[in-house]
Amino acid sequence: PDDNREAILTHYLHSSEEEREPLKAEAIGYTKELLQYRYPDLDVTDKTAEEALQYGLFDFTDIPFMPNPEPKFKFIDLFAGIGGFRMAIQNIGGQCVFSSEWDKDAKITYRANFGETPYGDITKETTKSYIPDDFDILCAGFPCQAFSIAGRRGGFEDTRGTLFFDVAEIIRRKQPRAIFLENVKGLRSHDRGKTLTTILNVLRNDLGYYVPEPEIVNAKDFGVPQNRERIFIIGFHPDTGVTNFEYPKPSNEEVSFADIKEENVPPTKYYLSTVYLETLRKHKERHSQKSNGFGYEVIDDDNIANAIVCGGMGRERNLVLDCRITDFTPTTNIKGEVNREGIRKMTPREWARLQGYPDDFIIPVSDSAAYNQFGNSVAVPAIQAVAQEIIKALRISKENN
Repeated sequence: PDDNREAILTHYLHSSEEEREPLKAEAIGYTKELLQYRYPDLDVTDKTAEEALQYGLFDFTDIPFMPNPEPKFKFIDLFAGIGGFRMAIQNIGGQCVFSSEWDKDAKITYRANFGETPYGDITKETTKSYIPDDFDILCAGFPCQAFSIAGRRGGFEDTRGTLFFDVAEIIRRKQPRAIFLENVKGLRSHDRGKTLTTILNVLRNDLGYYVPEPEIVNAKDFGVPQNRERIFIIGFHPDTGVTNFEYPKPSNEEVSFADIKEENVPPTKYYLSTVYLETLRKHKERHSQKSNGFGYEVIDDDNIANAIVCGGMGRERNLVLDCRITDFTPTTNIKGEVNREGIRKMTPREWARLQGYPDDFIIPVSDSAAYNQFGNSVAVPAIQAVAQEIIKALRISKENN
């Protein structure tokens, strides 16, 4: 079945009357299917399905982060993940009118918190066809998929086959007033700088946007205890008249791991076994003999975390000391015993806090999926601080025009 049907239905339910119209026929059709499945003896008509939608058969209001009832501007959320961009930009008055994400576990988390299932694969024309017109900001934490840069044209032709091309194509078609892109810090040096040069060439020369020099922004400068550097690329449509943009200054808020540490002792499953801890120590020792900085790290309460990432040594580089444990009985199958030193992994909730997610953010998936989702996410406060400057620039340009 079309994996966009649930997205159509949930977006329809959160849209205004005017925005609903393009989705109405498909929302009614899917509702009709659901009703016929649930009530096989009932003769379900289009009118029955429409009334079911109208009178709240599907209630998506019991969610922590409802859309703004009186939004100040509209945005779309591409490569949405679990909604870091959405969280940040809803916080400053934005309304998300389209979201897209292909990972099924991330979709579950997104829907649990925002009441909408994101549309699927943005590289498909069917998915692109649901993007509405007349939104203000295009947001995309697009993956740094391997770029194959020919280096001759340096424009659209050189980005074909990459996910950035799909973003650029949407910008070309929809002409948003502003664009807000995020990527790993390494994008700046990828292929000796050619990749970033090509991206900027597409945005500036092919699409005509004013794009200030991209900036490396660190999450630790915006109130979360995590050393997480990411490159932000901002752009403004020529019609806005914006020709100057300043990234936000650091908040200079003093933060440490202690600020986000679990209030109560976490379950025993988060504490490392003696065997695993010994393996990590040997691994670190082998690398230190070769003068490599690889290996596990224990973060003191008064320090800040390393960047949380999925895969590799993501969790082991952010171990913590928590001696509040009193029951050392293993709750999972481990080799050896639970270590008596109090060394444990951070919990998914602590990772959520490191990314600036509030505690009412629902984590409906397994620990393993949650670590991946928060590791892949953006740091909400950093996104929010930059987004506020984008809105400020757009507001000033509107006043001057």
